[in-house]
Amino acid sequence: MMMRRVAASLVPPWLEPLLSTHFFAACPLHPDAPRSESNMFCLDCGASASSFCFYCRSDRHSGHRVIQIRRSSYHDVVRVAEIQKVLDISGVQTYVINSARVLFLNERPQPRGTGRGGASGSSAAGPPSSSSPHTCEICARSLLDPFRFCSLGCKLAGIKRNGDATFVLHPGDEDASGGGESSSTAAAEESKGGRRGRWGGVSCEEVGHDARDPARPPPPPNSRRRKGIPHRAPFAS
Repeated sequence: MMMRRVAASLVPPWLEPLLSTHFFAACPLHPDAPRSESNMFCLDCGASASSFCFYCRSDRHSGHRVIQIRRSSYHDVVRVAEIQKVLDISGVQTYVINSARVLFLNERPQPRGTGRGGASGSSAAGPPSSSSPHTCEICARSLLDPFRFCSLGCKLAGIKRNGDATFVLHPGDEDASGGGESSSTAAAEESKGGRRGRWGGVSCEEVGHDARDPARPPPPPNSRRRKGIPHRAPFAS
């Protein structure tokens, strides 16, 4: 009972409804509109909140705190730039997808051929994957970097189990809430190759480098450096 009270004080009341909400269905109020997919969530409507579309935001949630959900490989993600304003996301693995840093809302199925632990919220993480030295403490999913959790859902399970982390954002924490990422971690990410992902149904790359410092494109294969203006040798006297 005491652990539940501690967890409740470390988790905003809108987080669990967010993680259990289904997104990207057609909005029943605007089924024929061009932007009718329900990919938004209101943080101010509390436990009664549900997903809604672009047009519902203007009609029913004007002035509210609203975040937009996106998809990568058919799993729900949210941009770090949006979620870190309202949530302490330290310890959660982040990715750069389509030039935006994002994190996953919930645990994803482990790829075939890798180790896997128990389900989210289980008491044991299970055997780690042999493909990476870093794994999620809750579901044992392989991670790219030394983070504790693979998603917001797994961090929530970790808070309920151990109470040694928090989602509550305190004044001055904005700069420290970028997934617990250090400068060494960012440098290590830059050396990693891409992994195939999908963003809203369009193929993309889950790349390691920060979008603010994109790699310079290589020169064209047949490019030649332009020669300077030729100068005639002076006449002999």
